[in-house]
Amino acid sequence: MEEFRREDIRHLLKTFGIQADQAITDYLESQPGLRPLTLRVILEEVTDYDDSPPLQRLRVEIEGQVRR
Repeated sequence: MEEFRREDIRHLLKTFGIQADQAITDYLESQPGLRPLTLRVILEEVTDYDDSPPLQRLRVEIEGQVRR
């Protein structure tokens, strides 16, 4: 069970990483400048739990800069 969970997580993050890399690269090429690009990445759970949601949903927020 845990093996499948890890595979799902890795697949999701790899897909995000590939798409985000391309989007950021395209954006930087279309928006030249000297200052670093400051980004915020938010991972947020959006599961529909009907009438019994968890007390706290999963949320991870990361900020960083990309040099031009």
